[in-house]
Amino acid sequence: MHDRRPLTLYNSLSRQQETFTPLDPDNVRIYSCGPTVYHYAHLGNLRAYVFTDTLSRTITAKGWPLTHVINITDVGHLTSDADAGDDKMEAAARALGQDIWAIARHYTDAFKQNLSDLNIRTPTHMPLATDHVAEMIAWGEQIAAKHCYLLDDGLYFDTTTVQDYGRLAGAVDDAAQGRIETVAGKRHPQDFAIWRTTSPGETRQMEWESPWGRGAPGWHLECSVMAAKYLGAAFDIHTGGIDHREIHHPNEIAQNQAHCGCADTGATFWLHNNFLVDRTGKMSKSSGEFLTLSRLVERGFHPLSYRLMCLQAHYRSELEFSWENLAAAQVRLKRWVYAVEALRTRAAAAGTVMTAYTDQLDAALSDDLATPRALPVLDALLSDKKASAADRLATLAAFDNVLGLDLARLDRGALRVRPIDASIDESAIEARLEERKAARAAKEFARSDSIRDELVEAGVEVMDGDPLGWDWKLPS
Repeated sequence: MHDRRPLTLYNSLSRQQETFTPLDPDNVRIYSCGPTVYHYAHLGNLRAYVFTDTLSRTITAKGWPLTHVINITDVGHLTSDADAGDDKMEAAARALGQDIWAIARHYTDAFKQNLSDLNIRTPTHMPLATDHVAEMIAWGEQIAAKHCYLLDDGLYFDTTTVQDYGRLAGAVDDAAQGRIETVAGKRHPQDFAIWRTTSPGETRQMEWESPWGRGAPGWHLECSVMAAKYLGAAFDIHTGGIDHREIHHPNEIAQNQAHCGCADTGATFWLHNNFLVDRTGKMSKSSGEFLTLSRLVERGFHPLSYRLMCLQAHYRSELEFSWENLAAAQVRLKRWVYAVEALRTRAAAAGTVMTAYTDQLDAALSDDLATPRALPVLDALLSDKKASAADRLATLAAFDNVLGLDLARLDRGALRVRPIDASIDESAIEARLEERKAARAAKEFARSDSIRDELVEAGVEVMDGDPLGWDWKLPS
């Protein structure tokens, strides 16, 4: 895919697809809003990082060097996306009765493990908000005189002091307006906190001295500060969930414009992935029982099945989660792994990349990362009987490079649906199935049926005639 057709991306600023041209061809710079580490990331959160990983892989596959930042929010994010409620980290620490710093470390490590399990490449930088508070205070000091005002509970940004505030959000709908709660003394409903002062009698585990009193930074400030530090005042792409388009990212842009004294928004392109929708209502952390990657693994699904499920929908489209949809994605992944294993047994030497397939792959991804169009090309590649096994494997590497499904290394045994709490031993299942296969070959059908019944009673679904050759699964 190196140095081919132009890459076009849908820019939320212009509400249209535009040709991407790097500010610096030797260093494409991307900032992705990271998690607030007060709990485990749910599957909807993780869809954003499958998307941004696809973007970063496409950038590098086209030959551009990349600097990618994913921040870690360990302070400042309130229970409301605007300016009401407690800091999510402080609220979690009180609820659990634990040290807030330990909570942040635990959930940061869990998030990094999620990225690894989904084969998401480690970003260039993964900075912590709490390591940059001094820089946030300095930023606030620089913009305070012209753009901010002080209330009893902190320093607020006056959104009327910058031009075209909210341009990124477009027309503010009732849902977005409803997320901005009233704070006494605010000049305008859209104004937001730069600094939150600790109230008299309030106890916080994370707080710092500032010109506006002891307290903590507002959530929006960290991204402006860390993006500028690691990528510069002007960089190429800013990504995040579509919910950030209405409040968080417009507030970042306002801060950036105040800081530079210009109309620049910070990033040239603002990209947003759509929601993962769960009709059961378990996608939100407020439900108490929300869906995490570890929950999928406990049910016997491989993390890359979820990655494939995400790739089957365009990043700007809603994607509905269901166990049936996930199972279908895992079956598709199994078919590919089975095909690749067959190719490996037949490939005697190194092959040559077939550009007819990589051109189609590049065409799909160059069109605003159209991954659903790329997947049938992979189907066609693996089933192309006219091409040698070696050539198909060599071409597969280009698909693995940008889709991140790791087909060249994925083991079919890892894709069996086997819940984590299953009591029967896998080797015992395999041994009994070998016995059953021998009985069937010897036409001892009564014995074969007896072994099958024994396995079914133990919770093993025996799949006779499975074209994939998987033979069995443990229902989740």
